[in-house]
Amino acid sequence: MNLKVGDIIRFERAFTKEDVGLFTKMSMDEGEHHTHPDELGRLVVQGLLTATLPTKVGGDYNVLARTMNFEFFRPVFTGDTIKCAVTIEKLEKKDTNRMSIMATFQCLNQNEKQVLGGNFAGVILTED
Repeated sequence: MNLKVGDIIRFERAFTKEDVGLFTKMSMDEGEHHTHPDELGRLVVQGLLTATLPTKVGGDYNVLARTMNFEFFRPVFTGDTIKCAVTIEKLEKKDTNRMSIMATFQCLNQNEKQVLGGNFAGVILTED
C-alpha cells in the first residue's frame, strides 16, 4: 500500500438517470424528485448515491469503515459532473496486519460548488 498522510486522491463521475433508477429500486428511496424529472429533464440524485463517491476510495484501498460522516450542501442532478477529493489525514499501524485510516473529503459540481463534504475512519487490512 502506497498511501501516506497528505495524499489527495481525486476522481470524478456523472450520475445518469439509469443510475438513479437502479439506486431507487435498491434503496427504495422513491421520493418524487428521484422519479419525476424537473422542468430541465433532470432527476435529483439520492444523497446516499452521491455519498458513494468518497466510499470508492475505501473500496480501492480495502478500507473497512467504522465511521462515516456526510454533510450535504446542495442537490446533485443527473448529468452533473462531480469531482471528489479525498485527503488522507491519518494512517497509523495497529499491528502486523492492520492500519487505521482517517480521511476527509470534498465533492464539487461542475460549477465548483460544494455538494458534499465529510470524513471517514476505519481500518485497512495489510499483508505484512
